Amino acid sequence: MVEGKESGIPADYDLSLKWDACLDLATRRVVYSSLAGAFTGLLLFRSPVTRWASVAFGAGIGIGSAYSECSHKFGGSRYKSTGSTPELPPLSKVEE
Repeated sequence: MVEGKESGIPADYDLSLKWDACLDLATRRVVYSSLAGAFTGLLLFRSPVTRWASVAFGAGIGIGSAYSECSHKFGGSRYKSTGSTPELPPLSKVEE
């Protein structure tokens, strides 16, 4: 058994750490968003079909957010969304 042995791989290039972090993140986000969807469906809907649809919608949100975060961790995208809108140049006046 290997004890106390550290690999010489920097954290940026260690894929096992990234996979562990992504699997942990995906599991937590899917479970929490599914529970939020179940709770919302329980409060707002009476039909079992719509309740299950809200659970599925919550799970989809969790999967999508985990996928986008993991793609940023693996370097799949250069730009991370900051939530702010870019500044646009002022409009020029058109003279007639």
